[in-house]
Amino acid sequence: MKSRFIIQLVIFIFSGVLASQVMARDLAEIKAEGVLRHLGVPYANFVSQYSEGNKITHSGLDIELMQNFADYLGVEYEFVPAKWTDVFGKLTGRNGQFINNQVVYGESEPIVGDVIANGLTILDWREELVDFSDDYFPSAVWLVARTSSDLNPITPTGSTPEDVALVKDLLKQRDILAMKQSCLDPDLYNLYATQANVILPVKQLQLNEMVPFLLSIEAEATLLDVADSLIAIEKWPNAIKIIGPISEDQRMAIGFRKDSPQLRKAFNEYLKMIRGDGSYNKLVKKHYPTVFHYYQKYFEQAVVETYQ
Repeated sequence: MKSRFIIQLVIFIFSGVLASQVMARDLAEIKAEGVLRHLGVPYANFVSQYSEGNKITHSGLDIELMQNFADYLGVEYEFVPAKWTDVFGKLTGRNGQFINNQVVYGESEPIVGDVIANGLTILDWREELVDFSDDYFPSAVWLVARTSSDLNPITPTGSTPEDVALVKDLLKQRDILAMKQSCLDPDLYNLYATQANVILPVKQLQLNEMVPFLLSIEAEATLLDVADSLIAIEKWPNAIKIIGPISEDQRMAIGFRKDSPQLRKAFNEYLKMIRGDGSYNKLVKKHYPTVFHYYQKYFEQAVVETYQ
């Protein structure tokens, strides 16, 4: 009986691994099956979610980008909703989280998507989980405070590391919101070393809920990335102010399984094409019109590089 149980257990585990491998598809399998499955977490104007009656509709920069990429490949498009806590597992078959400055892996799970596209910031620990495309959007993490706070915006020095140091010098004993398992994770920026009182929401929030949460409690400031900061400034111009950077410049990209190199290559070729013909910048302007005021050089340089 014991031997039979062990054999059944081995078969069960092998079957689970095999099932995950079957669902892990590269470009040829995607074209053969005729559908590209886009994993997305609602975030800023990359993936927006809203209800129309009983129907949930998604829109945003990455929704359109992936829909257009599917057209480019000649396949149908399918959106697969995800959360920050499970999106990597849904792509790779095994979730990974950043805990105590290292990646901790979870149990095996079904693969249900082909790409992650929701303004995914390139971080060292995430590169252990996925392969990133060429970057397509600039980012950084800023400190955003209530206007009622006596924290004042720093005077830029012309050096990002020096600006970051100036901001961190302001944080001692301040109540600062942050979020684990995201680009706002306090461990990524040694936030505890500043002696700030780091507040981690008990309830799992979306990144675009950080400012509303800040305004509803007694915290003084929050970490916020560029994309959400641009939206928040437009929504609450009299309620918040940007103090300065907490991180150096960052980049966003599309996440691919490490066994989907041809799909990643196809996307990079597609991205180069739409940057070169100007259609990508038009798409960005539709969803992030003010980003060009802050990062015009980035988007101009991306066009130049397509011809080099």
